[in-house]
Amino acid sequence: MTQMETALSEAMSTIEGAIGVALVDYTSGMALATLGDPQTFDLNVAAAGNTDVVRAKLRTMEMLELQGAIEDMLITLTSQYHLIRPLTGKSGNGLFLYLVLDRKRANLALARHRLARLEADLEV
Repeated sequence: MTQMETALSEAMSTIEGAIGVALVDYTSGMALATLGDPQTFDLNVAAAGNTDVVRAKLRTMEMLELQGAIEDMLITLTSQYHLIRPLTGKSGNGLFLYLVLDRKRANLALARHRLARLEADLEV
C-alpha cells in the first residue's frame, strides 16, 4: 500500500462519520486516489467539481491581493459536511484532500484537526 492509500485509509478509519476521501490534483481535476463506497458517493465526479471551487477561491484571493494560504474550505449540506484541504508541502503543490462526512455522525472540529494532521504527514 502506498503512503497515499495509507493516508486515505487512516482518514476513513479514524475520522468519525467519514463517507469518502480523495486526494485530488486541482490543475487537472483528477482524483489521484479515492476511498469510499462508489455506490453511495462518486468521488471522481466530486473531485472534478470541487476543483472548480478551489480554483475560484484561489483566483478570488489573487484578485483581492489576500496574503496567506487556504487552510481548509467547508461546504455544509443538510446531511453532509464536505472539507477541502489544500496540501501545503512542496510535494503537494496543486493537490488537495477532499473529505465527505455524514453530518449526524461527524464531529467537525475533530475531523478538521485529524485531516490537518494527515495533510502534514502526507508526502506525495
